[in-house]
Amino acid sequence: MVTIAITEENRRKLLSIAADLQKKTGRRVDFDEVISYLTRTYERSIRRSELFELFCKPVEGGDLNTLYAELISERREDEQRI
Repeated sequence: MVTIAITEENRRKLLSIAADLQKKTGRRVDFDEVISYLTRTYERSIRRSELFELFCKPVEGGDLNTLYAELISERREDEQRI
């Protein structure tokens, strides 16, 4: 077990998050679980931003009109599946 120093403001924020997690889980939550939750959430957001950047990269060698027509075609197929 390690002790860390935090400001009173951050302690209040951690308590607030702990209260929210306790409501969701229906059980007591300690600061270690809150910090684990926050780090997991942070890691997921980093991964999502990396994927977003990957999917927003320009398509090399693609003609805008051809790519747009393909997008419309694929969306119509998706709508028909539903």
